[in-house]
Amino acid sequence: MFASVAASAGYGQLITPLLEDLGVFARLGEGGEGVSKEMYQFADKGGRDVALRPEVTASVCRAFAEHRPTTPWKVWYTGPNFRYEKPQRGRFRQFDQVGVEVLGVDDAQLDVEVIALADEFFRALGLQRIRLIVNSLGEPDDRARYVNALRDHFESSSAGLSTTSRETLQRNPLRVLDSKRAEDEAAIAAAPQIGEFHSPAAAEHFEAVQGGLRALEIDFEVEPKLVRGLDYYRRTIFEFQSDALDSAQNALGGGGRYDGLVEALGGPPTPGVGFALGLDRTLIACDEEGVFSSESERPDAFVVDVTGGLHATVITGELRAAGLVADRGFDNRSMKAQMKLANRSAAPSAVIVGEDEVAAGTVIVKPMDGGEQITIRRDELVAHLRARPTTT
Repeated sequence: MFASVAASAGYGQLITPLLEDLGVFARLGEGGEGVSKEMYQFADKGGRDVALRPEVTASVCRAFAEHRPTTPWKVWYTGPNFRYEKPQRGRFRQFDQVGVEVLGVDDAQLDVEVIALADEFFRALGLQRIRLIVNSLGEPDDRARYVNALRDHFESSSAGLSTTSRETLQRNPLRVLDSKRAEDEAAIAAAPQIGEFHSPAAAEHFEAVQGGLRALEIDFEVEPKLVRGLDYYRRTIFEFQSDALDSAQNALGGGGRYDGLVEALGGPPTPGVGFALGLDRTLIACDEEGVFSSESERPDAFVVDVTGGLHATVITGELRAAGLVADRGFDNRSMKAQMKLANRSAAPSAVIVGEDEVAAGTVIVKPMDGGEQITIRRDELVAHLRARPTTT
């Protein structure tokens, strides 16, 4: 589904390696705590420092710097990433993401397109309780002034901060704003807002993004406390949340506009924008909203073969080739044991074949709801099963 959404906007698939040179991710910056502290890294047999992919944006930018494709370069991706952290609901050491990246264009309307693609994907899944929050980190100089102001603010009230936030403050004041700890609430509520530091150009860009979202009738909220800790983010940032999940783990994914990463990886100065969405947590949100049926698909027929099993192989193959769902027993079990399996499968019909049926080219079709069984020709079986209602 995500591939169709991305392809409809002209994005091509990019497959990046699971194992990259450590330097690709080391360049993500000091603010990337999840990368620097939780990355699986080791020396390979050749003595090279490598890492399992903790995210995909850096790998995409490395590929761009190496191959210099024509811009705008619009790509989408899917696959697993790895981070060493405490597993919990919706957060795993191996987690799957889908995402897009566009490199080479610095246009607010491209930010709108990227956000709209994520919104379209969630709506296509059938999710309703989705909330989009947006913010802008401004230009690099705006962000630097804001970080300094945050540091001064939190240092002045550090006695009331949690121990974890005091440690985070030394590394990246922006990440303190992410804290959900009760003891940090007062200091965070009183913290300065990034909008107070926006340059005229940054403010104009953010207004254009909001105007584009309104034009597409995409609901959103401006959240001044939304930040992205990685150093390469600038201007637009956004996050999709699910109101069906606990607030502490309700983020389904997000992204924003970034600058400087391609250059750090050996390429020319190149603007970029993109997002990554967590499939694991998205599927949990789907379960919470009841998007997908909780019942597994039951077979249209269960084949019971008391002649050794070969005929069940052929009959189930014929039924599956005709588009029907067919199951069977194995290990040459008795008729009684196979009928128990048929009943357990919830199939509406059991197709029974014995020595007499093999000789006559027929099968017995036994309704599992207690109806009268009949004998039909093998070549009539598909038509008969299609004509019989398969739901109760």
